[in-house]
Amino acid sequence: MSEKTVLRGPDAPKYQWTQNGDAGPRQTRKLSRSWPLRVTMTALLAAALLHSCSRLMANPRPAQLPVVDKIDDADICLTPACIHAASEILYNLSPNYQELDPCTDFEELVCGGWRDRHDLRPDQGDAFTGTIMSENSQLLLRHILEASYPNASSHSFFSPMQLVTPGRSADEANFEKLTSAYNACLDESTIQKIGISPLSDIVDQISKAFFLARGSGNALADTVSLLAKYGISALVSPGAGADETNPDVVVVSVSPPWRIGLPSKERYEDDALVKKYQDVIVSVLSLLTPNVSKDVPAKVVDLEKKLAAASPSTEEREDVTKSYNPMSLQDASALAPKIDLASIISSLSAGQDVTRIIVTSPKYLKELQAILDDTEEAVLQSYFVWKTVQALHSYVDSPVVKPYKGFVNELAGKDPESEPERWRTCIDHVDDGLGWILSRFFVEKAFSAAAKDFGDLIVLDIKDQFTKKLKETEWMDDETTSKAVEKVHNIVQKIGYPTISPNITDPESLESFYNTTNISTETYFNNALSMSAFAVADEWSALGKPVDRNQWGMTASTVNAYYNPPGNEIVFPAGIMQFPVFDVNVPAYLSYGAFGSVAGHELSHAFDSTGRHFDQRGNYSDWWSRSTIEAFEKRAECFVEQFANFTVSGPDGKPIHVNGRLTLGENIADAGGLSASFKAWSLRAAEKPNAHLPGLDHFTQSQLFFVSYSNWWCGKSRPDTAVNRIYTDPHAPKFARILGTMANSREFRESFQCESKKPTCELW
Repeated sequence: MSEKTVLRGPDAPKYQWTQNGDAGPRQTRKLSRSWPLRVTMTALLAAALLHSCSRLMANPRPAQLPVVDKIDDADICLTPACIHAASEILYNLSPNYQELDPCTDFEELVCGGWRDRHDLRPDQGDAFTGTIMSENSQLLLRHILEASYPNASSHSFFSPMQLVTPGRSADEANFEKLTSAYNACLDESTIQKIGISPLSDIVDQISKAFFLARGSGNALADTVSLLAKYGISALVSPGAGADETNPDVVVVSVSPPWRIGLPSKERYEDDALVKKYQDVIVSVLSLLTPNVSKDVPAKVVDLEKKLAAASPSTEEREDVTKSYNPMSLQDASALAPKIDLASIISSLSAGQDVTRIIVTSPKYLKELQAILDDTEEAVLQSYFVWKTVQALHSYVDSPVVKPYKGFVNELAGKDPESEPERWRTCIDHVDDGLGWILSRFFVEKAFSAAAKDFGDLIVLDIKDQFTKKLKETEWMDDETTSKAVEKVHNIVQKIGYPTISPNITDPESLESFYNTTNISTETYFNNALSMSAFAVADEWSALGKPVDRNQWGMTASTVNAYYNPPGNEIVFPAGIMQFPVFDVNVPAYLSYGAFGSVAGHELSHAFDSTGRHFDQRGNYSDWWSRSTIEAFEKRAECFVEQFANFTVSGPDGKPIHVNGRLTLGENIADAGGLSASFKAWSLRAAEKPNAHLPGLDHFTQSQLFFVSYSNWWCGKSRPDTAVNRIYTDPHAPKFARILGTMANSREFRESFQCESKKPTCELW
């Protein structure tokens, strides 16, 4: 679907259905990556024990920390998994962690060592613990794709294959498709030899479509439709997905493009940046379309400035009460007749009769009409070419697009010439386009039945605790509470990987699913287009059918999670259920602290500033009483004000404040998730006490729960990347998610014996 808020996660892509005109076909925003520390288990054991002894002798336990119960040798876990976990925590801690006050400086205490040992590569704008996990997954996938197809003896017990079939199986055919796409991406010499020609061919196709349709008056609609079939948003973003007020029905929506050209509408207010951007557009388009007058490309950025000014802010896009505007297709088309929405939707809708659509910003469409009336046709044609370049430039190797590649790096504060290692790019490429086949092989190597069972147990525990919290919440009236409890019971939990739509354990199902995706070992650019065309066609093919509630919005190797309001579901791919966030072989306070808090975060989204608008069946409706809404809004305002006090440094050195309203839903979810998970772990630990970790007797187990949570958010960011995120990301900066969430946790304050036990802000 076009850019419509559906996925809500700890660091999730904001939209389940995205046609991203700048990132390229089906290329969703992914976590950046950096190398993990790699040491042997023997070294970990030595490090943990030596580190513990030396620190205990040099720094006695500070008086303000509660003393842990007497530890017998038998209570200490010395398995390789426990030693590994303990060593990871010790190296993340600040070198002088025993001297820091956890009640005022917990982020430095927990993450000071992480920053010391993790530098950003030239190709990275930021990185955090999730980045390390993603790169571990990438490395595993690289080993899979650069090896031969696994034979019967190398399949794990958990393999979806169990036994290979005689002859060349569908699983082997799927594996060959994966490796063909991967190898075509790796073949840089061929890509360089082909040069700009594939992109030039598409540009010519776009230009001809626009030129030929001018006489009929359909130039805009035909060109927007053609780009949309490649997954590229221009002027508008049409798409298909669940209707919020009737979540079992697929509806069409039309939105402004999420990204006009620069990362956010606010960046168009930076004159120096806009001038640099304009120079890049002129440089690229003058070479790519030499027959176009040189003054025309310069006007493209002026058009983008007008589109950006007309576009809603990120905060407005996040507000479902403003973005859900159903109307007839006829009425929507009347808002901007020049764009001819009816023609665009007819071209994409696979023969389905569409009469009703969701317009996320009627104001944008009205202003778009005036902008188009005031823009020369030649400028519009160059604009469409530029959108094509932005979307597809990464699939060619040519001096023509080099200025833009450098500019994109500079926007994030990176080295203009930097590029990720090629294999990383190619793993992402395969995951974007053939992700469910890749998921099948990832799950075999990186997941287990025990992990799935433990994940299900944690999520069920979180549900139980959140239900109790709702029943104890005095500011909710009884009727609203009863419906809220029913909503928790109705939440669908998806753990690990899909077994329907498609079933990744069934090779024939996967082969059929990707049947129309044409992959060659020699045509990287065409592979990308085929992957994108498949994804767009698959999205629109849902029209006229019931919503498929078995679909997933993230592949199995993704290090993330999400809550989907219309589906009332929480989803945890196998990728996030990995060390150090999740491990069945270490004391439970570590997994509950990190993964459990993520699970609680997702469940809390069902009742945050967006999720509260969706009832127990996933319908967008007003199901809260007026008194409950007023009480919620009063308490929510505390979170808005609290997080607005956090800042990052702007381009001019002046502080830029976090948008407390934009980040409200995520901050509420962080607080609610942490509290629910702590209660869930406490009950489990009372039934079955956890072992202690070596070298960490400075902390109680309850304190290590919060250390584990915060370790997940340890990270670094370049200043330019941090600024871009302030304007575009509904998540607060990582450091704020530690400091703010700890300040809002009564359990944290009690565990560390802070002077005040009262949370700064509290809902649940």
